[in-house]
Amino acid sequence: MKICVLGAGKMGTWLTDALCLQHEVAIYDVDKERLRYVFNTQRLTTLEEIREFAPELLINSVNLKYTIKAFEEVLPYLPDGCILSDIASVKTGFQEFYKQTGRRFVSTHPMFGPTFANLKDLSAHHAIIITESDHMGKAFFKDFFGSLGLNIHQYSFDEHDETIAYSLSIPFSSTLVFAACMKKQDAPGTTFRKHMDIAKGLLSEDDYLLTEILFNPYTIGQVEQIRKELKELLELIGKRDSDGMQKFLGKVRKNLE
Repeated sequence: MKICVLGAGKMGTWLTDALCLQHEVAIYDVDKERLRYVFNTQRLTTLEEIREFAPELLINSVNLKYTIKAFEEVLPYLPDGCILSDIASVKTGFQEFYKQTGRRFVSTHPMFGPTFANLKDLSAHHAIIITESDHMGKAFFKDFFGSLGLNIHQYSFDEHDETIAYSLSIPFSSTLVFAACMKKQDAPGTTFRKHMDIAKGLLSEDDYLLTEILFNPYTIGQVEQIRKELKELLELIGKRDSDGMQKFLGKVRKNLE
């Protein structure tokens, strides 16, 4: 298949590396410097070159803030049969956009970052395929993600954003609050070091990626839940309420079963 990837960021270049051995792949970015270390892939810097390449599948990997704008810019240069694809971490507005274009599409979300994940072994990681997507597009990504050993899930557009708000927004928010409380001193505790490693890994990701996750419209409800539980914990600590603390710990343990 002829595949064009938009955006030579971390995910875009990873996608070209993962796809280029079995497909004819091109990557487009207006910044030539970002294309310097791309191999086994055609490097495109103008929209006319995309027209000449004539992709069968276009994978948009630019930041969420610019994803739809990038689609709109490139649409006039694509063959009519080209399937549109995004890997956005938040899907709000995408269903309406795809419907407006009248084109076939496949929306997915690889739930890992090239910075933090072990790309040689992705068996512990997950990917989501949106159920409203085109049948051929879904089949392609099932094969692709399956070949990488990823755990594949299928959700609707709305179900995806609700799931991401729960599975990512809660740990992201908690980790950011933990890191925001840090001060320069030695803290040799094992639990502390584990939390610190998680925080460093999270903050090694792209700022726009973190922002995308946290600006998910369903995130605020999850963060409100964190605030509610923290308020209860603070009250128990302030009152030195041993019985209440035992009940709180029991509730937490039950949640983890």
